Amino acid sequence: MDLHNRKYLKDYRRELRNNLTPAEAELWKHLKNGKLHARKFRRQHSIGNYILDFYCPSERLAIELDGQVHNNTIAEHFDNERNNTLKDLGIKVLRFENKDVFGNLSAILQEISSSFSK
Repeated sequence: MDLHNRKYLKDYRRELRNNLTPAEAELWKHLKNGKLHARKFRRQHSIGNYILDFYCPSERLAIELDGQVHNNTIAEHFDNERNNTLKDLGIKVLRFENKDVFGNLSAILQEISSSFSK
């Protein structure tokens, strides 16, 4: 069974792409069209039952932006489970807080770039 972009999630992925959070919209400006070291990123790409904020297939890299909703024990447990599942599939996950996209974007872009294979 294919893990990528399962059909039952298609409408939900489209809805998420059409309703990006302000932080996702800002980061997307810097990732789309190969703007970051000519790497292609996808928005709201699903792998298994998880929908990733951003995914770079060539680097097997997922980028997740977290807001206040992630600051509780249940969300942390879910995020850790998700990270471990993706890690088992050979996908690296980078997590950033929404506020850092607006307060420290250059550091985020640098960390993403540093995770690219040379």
